[in-house]
Amino acid sequence: MGNRRRVAERRKTKPAVVGGMIAVVVVGAGVGVYALTGGSAADDRSTATSSSTDDKPKVKTGPLSATEVQTAAERFLTGWQQGKVTQAAAATNDPAAATTLLTGFTKDAHITGATLTEGTRTGDKVPFTVKGTVSYKGTKMPLSYRSALTVVRKKEDGKPYVDWHSSVVHPDLKDGDTLVTGEAGTPPVKAYDRHGGELTTAKYPSLGPVLDGLREKYGKTAGGKAGVELDVVRGKASQKAKLSDKTLLTLTKGTPGKVNTTLSPVFQAAAEKQVAAKDRSSVVVMRPSTGEILAVANHSPSFNVAFQGSLAPGSTMKIVTSTMLFEKDLVHPDQSHPCPKTYKLAGWTFHNDDNSEIKQGSFKLAFGASCNNAFINFAPKLSNSDLTQEAQQVYGLGLNNWAIGVPTFDGSVPVMSGAQMGASLIGQGGVRMNPLNMASVSSTVATGSFHQPYLVAPSVDHRTLAKASRTMSSKTQAELKEVMSYTASYGTAAKAMAGMSGCGAKTGSAEVDGQKKPNGWFTAYCGDLAASGVVQAGGHGGDTAGPIVAALLKMGG
Repeated sequence: MGNRRRVAERRKTKPAVVGGMIAVVVVGAGVGVYALTGGSAADDRSTATSSSTDDKPKVKTGPLSATEVQTAAERFLTGWQQGKVTQAAAATNDPAAATTLLTGFTKDAHITGATLTEGTRTGDKVPFTVKGTVSYKGTKMPLSYRSALTVVRKKEDGKPYVDWHSSVVHPDLKDGDTLVTGEAGTPPVKAYDRHGGELTTAKYPSLGPVLDGLREKYGKTAGGKAGVELDVVRGKASQKAKLSDKTLLTLTKGTPGKVNTTLSPVFQAAAEKQVAAKDRSSVVVMRPSTGEILAVANHSPSFNVAFQGSLAPGSTMKIVTSTMLFEKDLVHPDQSHPCPKTYKLAGWTFHNDDNSEIKQGSFKLAFGASCNNAFINFAPKLSNSDLTQEAQQVYGLGLNNWAIGVPTFDGSVPVMSGAQMGASLIGQGGVRMNPLNMASVSSTVATGSFHQPYLVAPSVDHRTLAKASRTMSSKTQAELKEVMSYTASYGTAAKAMAGMSGCGAKTGSAEVDGQKKPNGWFTAYCGDLAASGVVQAGGHGGDTAGPIVAALLKMGG
């Protein structure tokens, strides 16, 4: 992938969104032939009509019939195949955006002779296959991919239209993105692990977004020469989400530059194996003493949740909360502290997992058992900004200033009030993290000070790494290690960490609205290794992310 030339700076056409398609021959030149399949008049479902007065036209409502879906798709595809962009765009619910992107399909992406073949319709959705040729300055390359369209009924007139999104034109397009073929603005790069081995997606499937990010950051300075490519060039919304440009097809290869990373081939291979076996899992391994990232892996290679995810971290956030409580002298590990079954705060009633409670016990016991209300009941003694300041000043989180070598989300701990502030203490509310952030939290506990994680050494481009404004005291560090060690040996992390010594860990289960099972979190350190993982919708962290993290830490190193 990589940085490309921004089309918006060179062309007046704007990125657009697309609807959907059917079996059809499409191009900017010549008339194609389409063949519709699936559905007939016999499949039509009845539609209701409504009218406030007899003299107003009746507007259809209710579900779309098979014929309506096919007719709308046919109208759109026929116009596109004949090069009648205005006609095709009029068949969508966003003609302006459709016109721009369909025009760019041939003008900017240089795709000709496109044949669209319909798949089997499912309800209002019509899948299709696109085959065509990308031609640029005498170089040609075949292109083939799958996409789909969805037909919706417009409220204003009750008629069926193709629901326009850029992903209809190509599934890798987000709304506002464009397709562009030309000389890549950014030369390709070859990335290497810490021992000089080349990093490829064939060897490490998770690294697609990472390699794209490395090219975007270092392509122009790594000594390479650009080739000719068909690229997804990101629009403003995608750039804001920190999505890198994406190469879809290489017509002529450029000369790649060279970028060295901190990744360990041993840990990367092991991390890939771990996430491949667990759906929706992500993990990061790093070295606390330096901040070097040794491995990053995601079950799905389409998005780097490990670096760019923004998820509630659940009870793993209690590490940061405990740091604050210890520093404020509000509690200490062996001090008696109850964890009531319920706790009321600002009109909310908070519950512990499985409605458990600890009537008599130490704070260390509550930390090890991950008992929520032992943390939330400190809320009246705290100001709204205390947790935010702790996260920023000691752990370097939430300042959006990490410079690891590729795009990252650096955590967020916003100032909250009332019940939301209480929820933040247990990693819910507005708190958002990813495995990179939480691996860094464990690393900070292991060493006593924040070392910004990095994938490319700062000496490569003389960039400045983020620093924390202060360091926790040696007493606070010792107390954190005490409660995390207890959790690893006797608490909710004990099963995953069995047989390991000299380690500290914390589990987490983050509730998500509309999700049956919580996201399972786990973060831990052992010696000069720290790791964190998440399994979305997996359940308790000790049972889901725990085994992934523990397996990697057991490798030592």
